[in-house]
Amino acid sequence: MRGPVAVRRVVHTGAVIAEHALTWSPRHPTDLLQTIGALRRGGGDPTYHRDERGAVWRTTRTDEGVATLRYTQPASDELRCEGWGPGARSGVASAPELLGERDDPGDFEPGIRLLDDAHRRNPGLRIPRTGRVFEALAPAILEQKVITLQAHDSWRRLVWRFGDAAPGPTPRKMRVAPSPERWASIPTWEWHTAGVDPRRARTIVNAARYAARLEEAVAMSPSDAAARLTLMPGVGAWTAAEVAQRALGDADALSVGDYHLSNYLGHALWGRDMTDDEMLVAMAPWAGHRYRVVRLLGAAGVRGRPRRGPRMSFVDHRAI
Repeated sequence: MRGPVAVRRVVHTGAVIAEHALTWSPRHPTDLLQTIGALRRGGGDPTYHRDERGAVWRTTRTDEGVATLRYTQPASDELRCEGWGPGARSGVASAPELLGERDDPGDFEPGIRLLDDAHRRNPGLRIPRTGRVFEALAPAILEQKVITLQAHDSWRRLVWRFGDAAPGPTPRKMRVAPSPERWASIPTWEWHTAGVDPRRARTIVNAARYAARLEEAVAMSPSDAAARLTLMPGVGAWTAAEVAQRALGDADALSVGDYHLSNYLGHALWGRDMTDDEMLVAMAPWAGHRYRVVRLLGAAGVRGRPRRGPRMSFVDHRAI
């Protein structure tokens, strides 16, 4: 297999001219949509769009500036990224890592038939690694203690209101998530309008002020990265794991404290309810790949605990 080709400037793609582009063959089988889909924050995410041709458009903020990136899979063993904007060069150069180039499932042992089947049927599922810590942290904080739909609604509102216009020929209007400085300057009433309670708002604002220190977690070990993240008031083990899964490419980051996860895994793998402590003991055989197990079960459509009670309710903080 050939490795990544050199980043090229000004690349024609039909009627579209990309400012930077990269084509490569990944080390491991990689399914573009299964891998990058973990980065989307709901169907209306202003930073993510899949067009009618199957290409994924995603915006990001690099050290060099904002960028719009277009990811495609021309062949089963070939991936391509094209970029526009001031941050396009570095965004395109980091595309292989974002699409799981560092993710090595070589020592993953499913151990049971259910996981073996899921792994065999989803050979291209990789764990992404964006390398952008605060970019993953802000939406993870919004998802604390509320239903996912509510968090995604808040994310959409805030990104549209305070983000930057996406550069390049996006197929629909898109936005780049706000910079840490912009997150830190959002007025109290705007958080309220977006349905974000004061505790989550304070957590994001405080973390934004230390964003540069948080970005250092990219070069740390998983345990040191988690320690750095959880130094922030309001950022616990669950939030740190959600960040590690996306920004750090951590295939072991298990979202302990999740409202549903322990019972989902308990029923999917062992047919019973579980506490978080029981889940941690039961997942020990897959140490190093516990998040991979969660992703594989989801990709295989494995059902968890039968629903017996009401869903978590939508809490409208704008009415409080």
